[in-house]
Amino acid sequence: MANEQMRENWTLGAKGWVQHRDLFDGELEPFAVAVIEAAAPGPGDRVLDVGCGTGTLVARSVARGAEAIGVDLSPGMVEGAQQFHPEGTFLVADAQTDDLAGHGPFTTIVSRFGVMFFDDPTAAFANIRRAAAPGARLVFACWRSHEENAMFTLGTSTLLARLDPPLPVLDPAAPGPTALADPDRTRTILADAGWTDVGLVPCDAVLDYARNGGDGVEERLTMVLNTNAGRMAQTRLEPQLGPDGWAALLDEIRDELRLHRVDGRVQFPGATWLVTARNPG
Repeated sequence: MANEQMRENWTLGAKGWVQHRDLFDGELEPFAVAVIEAAAPGPGDRVLDVGCGTGTLVARSVARGAEAIGVDLSPGMVEGAQQFHPEGTFLVADAQTDDLAGHGPFTTIVSRFGVMFFDDPTAAFANIRRAAAPGARLVFACWRSHEENAMFTLGTSTLLARLDPPLPVLDPAAPGPTALADPDRTRTILADAGWTDVGLVPCDAVLDYARNGGDGVEERLTMVLNTNAGRMAQTRLEPQLGPDGWAALLDEIRDELRLHRVDGRVQFPGATWLVTARNPG
């Protein structure tokens, strides 16, 4: 079955994302705004949010007068989305293989970092297009490279450096956050899936972790520990290091984060693509 590794990752990760929904949504707020502004859903539109997480784009679409359905691989994410946003409709579904057309046709397809995890992205975007109405617009945000995004390294690198053996080096184009970072590859995938008028423009924003007058150190640490890499590292390292050793490692990460504060806050640029395309019908 397609996307089984990602299904497992996001099923395990849902608890942390749901528990810290405000923190994750706050970090990613600029990109949710960018996607919705570009897609401009409104009355008469039927919106599909792919990889909907806890339902932010669905809620924003409904607030603009559209109907909206969110799909996600993770039952925990869907459960949380329905709890937080009862005005929307949410389904546990694999956008690469499941029949989405039966819930359409959709005039607008959106995603905030939910479309980089397909085993076969061309098949996935073709399946999504089959659920789209003629002329439907596709708008999504996806991360650019690891090198451009401190969110993949700040705090996380210190944690992963303690692993023995280390994690294998992954292909940047493998299913994961940077799978669509190469603009030429992304254009080819969408064109091969039947989408037209494909466009990619840089969409950069500051990711600011500070909350309630704090400096954001604890918030960034919380996010690091609730990523797939962070959870895996904690599972391996905490028993090895023991309570005192694990606490010392977390303090080391806190010290690293304090060294990278800007104006007293943990903040750094996030580099993404805002991708648009159209279903020719």
